[in-house]
Amino acid sequence: MKRYFLCLLFLLTAFYSKAQNRSLDDFIQSAVTSSPLIRDLNNQILSAQIDSIRLKAGFKPQVTGNALGLYAPVLNGYGYSTAITNGQQLTGLVTVDKQFIGKSYLNAQVQSILNQKDSLRNSIRLSEQDLRKTIAAQYITAYGSQEQQRFTQDVVDLLSKEEQVLLKLTRTNVYKQSDYLAFLVTLKQAQLQLSQARLQYKADYSTLKYLAGIRDTTLDSLNRPDIRPAFLADKTQSIFFKQFQLDSVRLRNSHQLVDYNYKPKLHAFVDGGYNSDLTEEYYKNWGASVGFGLSIPIYDGGQRKLAHRKIQLEEDTRQQYKQFFDQQYTQQIHQLREQITGYDSLLADIRNQFRYSESLIKVDTKLLQTGDLKIADLILAVNNYLSVKNLLSTNTIAQLQLINQLNYWNK
Repeated sequence: MKRYFLCLLFLLTAFYSKAQNRSLDDFIQSAVTSSPLIRDLNNQILSAQIDSIRLKAGFKPQVTGNALGLYAPVLNGYGYSTAITNGQQLTGLVTVDKQFIGKSYLNAQVQSILNQKDSLRNSIRLSEQDLRKTIAAQYITAYGSQEQQRFTQDVVDLLSKEEQVLLKLTRTNVYKQSDYLAFLVTLKQAQLQLSQARLQYKADYSTLKYLAGIRDTTLDSLNRPDIRPAFLADKTQSIFFKQFQLDSVRLRNSHQLVDYNYKPKLHAFVDGGYNSDLTEEYYKNWGASVGFGLSIPIYDGGQRKLAHRKIQLEEDTRQQYKQFFDQQYTQQIHQLREQITGYDSLLADIRNQFRYSESLIKVDTKLLQTGDLKIADLILAVNNYLSVKNLLSTNTIAQLQLINQLNYWNK
């Protein structure tokens, strides 16, 4: 009984997996999840967080232990000068060293890492947007192939049904055998087109799964892509303009870091332990010491000005790129909107023409049953029907691809 239940469950699961429909979001989610680039960028963000913690830890008191042993023998007057080496030395010290920096300098260092993390996050959004565009484009292509297959299947079913009617009428001499053969050629041609459409859909669907990182080879049905034109009220909030803003913040921070490098630097230390030349009363050579170090930049040959000049050149380049991209962005959005609007008008005309062709097919099939129709007229009507339907499908897919491109930039 248990085995029977498991078999039934397996069959139901297999049937469901074969019959399920896939949506565009399913493939996008799979592509984003399996993308090694996005994983790499996320790991780089985690690495930057570690760098931030290490930076703060580096300005805390640093404790080190040092040990040194030295013996420099002098034989028959030959050897190192004992005034320099003391002949022998034994040292064991624990040192605590602390750098003193301003809070603003530490904040500037931390801000540099935060800028890096923000840039990585924006790179993730850009990568996800690229994936969405690529997956959506292939999904639309595969959906168009699927619709072409379904439409061709409907035509084959219709012609097969009418072929049986025409065969009976031919046997009763209502139609000539040549008429029947001409119609049969049209049916066979439609069947070949159906086979081609099936192969094309399978190829496009396999490519879609490949791009999305899906390994199974099940041929599912695709839902119509729910893609509508998106409009961004403020283009400066786009992820494409965000990178220019992040670069501006990074360059300002670079100016600050250059200036801080020319601030005086102070550090203090304290150590304690054993330091002896192992001569008289060596057991008393335990002690401690304190000290400090101060570094004040005075003259560097003009390197500071050159560093600021180099950063300013980067800022000038950033502004030029931003201005050029702004012009291209505006022009691209305008062109895409115009093209999409043009397809709206064209598709409306094609749909009207399709309704006429569809009505003509219905009338012709009724006339065929009574023998009041020329087979040449039916073949012509079927070919026109196929042509208009292909035109409708091709232009619908073309408009969806344009909407996909528009939505890519409006993020």
